[in-house]
Formats: sequence, structure tokens, C-alpha cells
Amino acid sequence: MKSLGKSINWTLAIAVITLVLAAIFSIVSTFMLSGVSWAVGMGIVLLIVLVGILFDTIGVAATAADEKPFHAMASERLKGAKQAVAITRNADRFANFCNDVIGDISGIVSGTAATYVVIQLALQLGYGENSGQQFALSVLFTSVVAALTVGGKAIGKTLAIEHSTAIIYQVGKVFYFLEEKMNINFLPNGKKKKEKNSRK
Repeated sequence: MKSLGKSINWTLAIAVITLVLAAIFSIVSTFMLSGVSWAVGMGIVLLIVLVGILFDTIGVAATAADEKPFHAMASERLKGAKQAVAITRNADRFANFCNDVIGDISGIVSGTAATYVVIQLALQLGYGENSGQQFALSVLFTSVVAALTVGGKAIGKTLAIEHSTAIIYQVGKVFYFLEEKMNINFLPNGKKKKEKNSRK
């Protein structure tokens, strides 16, 4: 029952986080696209696609990474090693956030942004609204974005599996910087557990 309760709490939390992040992504992308040319808009769409690929790669790496190498790094007091251990210990939730939350949001936002770019390009080329030419542009551009997304994620998954330790260690360094320099903690680092164990 406890595990079910934790699962429900995590599901509700991740749903709220997704709602907030989706709104932020949409607002930021709309702001960035407003008033720009179709070429710049295309670059923004590709940037959003790259964000989705990057987080998908990190999520897969988290599930593929082994915890042992990071313990060895932590014993040598390498920056980011403890954070990498925390990532691997919470791999399921970490991957859920990276792949399902950020990855899916990026896919949805990139699709919306692609539609905006198509409209801008169609207007510049003098195509009428809902014309056959605009439809053809929409199909072409959407297909290219989809191909780049799927192909990029396929390459990312291969890299994630082959270089999971190196990838998660770099992510651990980022979390270390956020914790030490900006006092932002996203993952449990085990300090409280150690304190409890020492008291026992």
C-alpha cells in the first residue's frame, strides 16, 4: 500500500510539473517566434527538437548507468560523483522526467512551432490560407521535424547506452554546481540517511 501511495503521489506531482513546464515552454516559444522570420523560426524549432533529444538521451543513460563506478569516483571526492549516484538510484523517476515530461513537451511544442513557421513561410511565398501549397508545406515541414526527432533520439539512445557512465557523470557535475553554487537541490543525496545511520 505504501508503494502504491508513493506511486500516486509521484504521478500527481509529475502531472502538476508537466502542466507548469508545458505552459512555460509554450509561452517562451510563442514569445520567441513572434515577429521573427520563417528562417529564424525554423532554427527555434530545431533548437526545441534538440532539447527533446538531449533529455531523452540523458533519461536513457540514467537507466543504463551502473551505480558502482560513481561510488569509486565519490571515494576520490570527484565533484558530481555523489549526485551521479543519486541519479542512478532514482533512475526510474529521473528518466520519467527527462523522457516523458521534457521529451514529450518538446515534441508537442515543436509541432506547434512548426505550424507557426509554415504559416509564416506560406504568407511570405504568397500562398493563400488553407491552400494546397500551404498544406504541402505543412506536410513537408512536419515530416522533416518528425524525422529529425526520431532519428536524433535513435542516435541518442545508442550513445546513452554505450556512454551512460560519462553522460550521467557530466549531469552529476551540473547538479553539483546547482547545489553548491546556487543552493538548488533536485535529487536526494543521501546525507540525511547517513546522519540517521550514524545516530544508530
